[in-house]
Amino acid sequence: MVAVDEAPPPAAAKEKDRGAADPRLQGISDAIRVVPHFPKPGIMFNDITPLLLRPAVFKDAVDMFVERYRGMGIAAVAGIEARGFIFGPAIALAIGAKFIPLRKPKKLPGDVFSESYVLEYGTDCLEMHVGAIEPGDRAVVVDDLVATGGTLSAAIRLLG
Repeated sequence: MVAVDEAPPPAAAKEKDRGAADPRLQGISDAIRVVPHFPKPGIMFNDITPLLLRPAVFKDAVDMFVERYRGMGIAAVAGIEARGFIFGPAIALAIGAKFIPLRKPKKLPGDVFSESYVLEYGTDCLEMHVGAIEPGDRAVVVDDLVATGGTLSAAIRLLG
């Protein structure tokens, strides 16, 4: 069985431990641009591109995840296409875990497991290579947001 960590995000964990927010959190928050009505009316899209263009802030974001998950016995970091591919490999390398890409259909060669899910504006599917995860592996799933939870649920089903 694969364990998916449902712990609070790094800043919340640090705030609980120290009684104050991590000072890096403000820089990260300031670097995320909110784009109203994208990709369709009513959706407030959080664009991480400006964060990626600021190396020190990008490093702070990765470091906060690494600090949260280092030493927790995480065997795999699964990144959801495409933004999970930005943070996931860096986190995996830093904590000594393998990186598992969870891709859109027909992007992975060879045998795959597939899982369909519903988005707030449509439907989609994730695929993972057969054998990418082993029984007993503890995994962290990386994506850029959770809206309806459909993508995260599909990822958990793939990993489980």
